[in-house]
Amino acid sequence: MMADRVACKQNRQARAFVAALVFLVIAVFVLNLPDHPHAFSAKAFLHLPIEVPILGLALVLLPARLARLLAMLATLALGIVLFLRLGDIGVQSAFQRPFNPYLDLRIFADGWNVFSGAVGALGAGLAVALTILAFLAVLAVFFRAASALARLSGRAEKTAGFGFAALLALGIVLWGTGAATGTRAYADAGSSVYIVHRVEAVARSVKDMQLFDQSLAGDDPAAETDSLFSAVKGRDVVLIFIESYGRSAIEDPLYAPLIDPRLGAIEQELTKAGFATASGWSRSPTMGGLSWLAHGTFLSGLWVDNQARYDRLMISGRKSLNRLFHENGWRTAAVMPAITMDWPESAYYGYETIFAAKDLGYKGKPFNWVTMPDQYTLSAFDRLVRHDGDPRPVMAEIALISSHAPWTPVPTLIDWADVGDGSVFDAQATSGDPPAVVWADRERVQRQYIGTIDYALQTVGDYIARFGDDGVFIVLGDHQPAPIITGPDASRDVPVHIISRDRNLVERFETEWFTPGMIPAADEPDPTMDTMRDRVIRFFSGVED
Repeated sequence: MMADRVACKQNRQARAFVAALVFLVIAVFVLNLPDHPHAFSAKAFLHLPIEVPILGLALVLLPARLARLLAMLATLALGIVLFLRLGDIGVQSAFQRPFNPYLDLRIFADGWNVFSGAVGALGAGLAVALTILAFLAVLAVFFRAASALARLSGRAEKTAGFGFAALLALGIVLWGTGAATGTRAYADAGSSVYIVHRVEAVARSVKDMQLFDQSLAGDDPAAETDSLFSAVKGRDVVLIFIESYGRSAIEDPLYAPLIDPRLGAIEQELTKAGFATASGWSRSPTMGGLSWLAHGTFLSGLWVDNQARYDRLMISGRKSLNRLFHENGWRTAAVMPAITMDWPESAYYGYETIFAAKDLGYKGKPFNWVTMPDQYTLSAFDRLVRHDGDPRPVMAEIALISSHAPWTPVPTLIDWADVGDGSVFDAQATSGDPPAVVWADRERVQRQYIGTIDYALQTVGDYIARFGDDGVFIVLGDHQPAPIITGPDASRDVPVHIISRDRNLVERFETEWFTPGMIPAADEPDPTMDTMRDRVIRFFSGVED
């Protein structure tokens, strides 16, 4: 009997040790989880969150009922922290900013679209399912360990209490030593500060939305300009967004050797065709995705850097640039090859006609996620919009998508006379490796990204030089690509090109931070994209400051 009691005590102590160890490992791991993908290292986890031994002590010393309640609350809190940390890693990877639960919960569906397009629906589904299962498993194991600590009694309770007290004392010493010497603190209460900062961020976002609502309700002086768009009267005005075309494409040493000569060749081709060009920088409200935020910002003249602002804008009375053109005699059209579902937001912009993917008549095969190559999109635009028999000038917005992830296969320009219904592109669409193969090699992803940018620029330049006629073209990027392409801490700037046979019109932009030609000067300012609407209205209306 004595031997049985000794064995039973030893088993209880062993279970208590295992429970304490599991509790510590999971809590320390989650609370030390970096909030940025580039911050992962062994050193990041060599840190004691002071909250862990305090929580351990409370679980051991509180009455059983209160301790079990605390175990549930602690598991819930740990789950929130883990969710926020994973959100940070994902959002930083894609958009180079922290995760904001108030603003970003709505973009999970869009993240799924990009992820599944890059690795396939099956692979993405398995990855998401495994992530959710792992998330729940971690919380289940943590709750079981915390509950086991809450049930300790006798010698096991005293031993665990002494251990957590010693760990707390060590943490306080490490914290104080770091503060006193000004060196890295190997213990602190940073996890609590992290939660406080997230609560503060949500509160700031709520207040920011209130201020944005006031902006939406305020006056719009630019829209009241006399003789709106008189300087471009009777001419087609075409706004072309090139997907993921950012400053890095022009200035990053990885990409400049390909893109700078391409822009130079386009400039020569356009000059030979009688076009003048000027280029500058503009700071996009987004990066890595969410292109519609850039579209909304440019066309509304308001800074739309999150989905909540965009949703408010869509139900506001703020007149878009497209609507202003429509009210002044232009027929407005949107050419959106990426739109494959209902698009209720289009009502805000005031398009007279919308050409989504199904309306463009493409009979070829898709380029993975990309529904059709840019050359077909521009060919269809020329046929369906510019030369449809309507004598009115066109104001069109085109969102080109060949340079959208997953950047495989890379299209090539063909003779415009051969484009037809797009079936000629089938061989290109089925060439090259699938996204899962391409994305296994970062250097290859980067090469294929810049290959699609080169193709998009070549296609746009060739289209304007051949078929631009007397049109006025604004060509710009919507945002920088994800950090896997640009590296961390890249600029949010995108290039903006003004192209027209009206040299005087182009020169007006040169008075405000634009450089003659197709390559913006490196030292030119980078005004935010919301200021572009005002410039376009002023210069296209002949208003001089």
